[in-house]
Amino acid sequence: MKRREFLKNVGLASAATLLPFNSGKAEDITSMVSDGNPDIVAMMGGSPGEMLKKAIDQVGGIKKYVKKGDKVVLKPNAAWDKSPEQGANTNPEVVATMISLCLGAGAKEVLVFDHTCDNQQSSYKNSGIEDAVKKAGGKMIPGNDEALYKDVELPKGVSLKKAKIHQSLIDCDVWFNMPVLKNHGGTKVTVSMKNLMGIVWDRRAFHQNNLHQCIADIATFSKQPALTIVDAYRTLINNGPQGRTLDDVVETKALFLSKDMVAVDTAAIKFFTQVKDLNMDDVQYLAMARDLKVGRMDLDNLNIKRIKM
Repeated sequence: MKRREFLKNVGLASAATLLPFNSGKAEDITSMVSDGNPDIVAMMGGSPGEMLKKAIDQVGGIKKYVKKGDKVVLKPNAAWDKSPEQGANTNPEVVATMISLCLGAGAKEVLVFDHTCDNQQSSYKNSGIEDAVKKAGGKMIPGNDEALYKDVELPKGVSLKKAKIHQSLIDCDVWFNMPVLKNHGGTKVTVSMKNLMGIVWDRRAFHQNNLHQCIADIATFSKQPALTIVDAYRTLINNGPQGRTLDDVVETKALFLSKDMVAVDTAAIKFFTQVKDLNMDDVQYLAMARDLKVGRMDLDNLNIKRIKM
């Protein structure tokens, strides 16, 4: 069996064992249902759009977060000139589905952007996100012009005391963080808090001044996302954040959702450890963000709803 086929089998045939909560037994996913409002929703096995719709329903439905006339912003990972199959960017179906949900709830407009690492035009296009946004009725806006960013104080930050943040997030009524789960050379794994590097103008400050602490610091931005939606339909497990070949990608067919960025990142990274050997302690920004009161890492004490489709 080829390595890529083996990894896909890990993601599909053994998918039920990958959710990292409680005993890890397959029956936990389908039989254990949290009481009340879940802190985290963990989805497995459906299409990207189906999993998102179901997850949103579990936390009260989209109208709980988007009101009629709202200006909404989505922040996916659209940073790389890579196709959807390569797992470097957020799945375009997840983005399109979220736009449709927001517009269906009465949003005035839904804007989508990223401060890309590769050429913006190529990244937006070849990721499939730009076309998905247009077809769903949203608007792709630029993130590659410093004039679009405004200085914001980060009083809780340790290393990063201020940052230029995209004006659309400052002006909007509500926004959603929509990262992809994947390997990263510098931070081992990138999820929602790392995705916030795409809302700032000067990423060099992060790399020059304690990368992990700066990631935790930017997560203290006072205007928090209403929800964080982690796309783990295809998981780039090697050579991140871009990947090299399709052998770097596992089709894990999962999605995680929470209001708590630290909690959802912790859950998603635990999931990641099931397909790639990783010491959670190496992802230092998790504990740093917890210590800054951004969110919680104690998954055993959180209300987690697991759904296998």
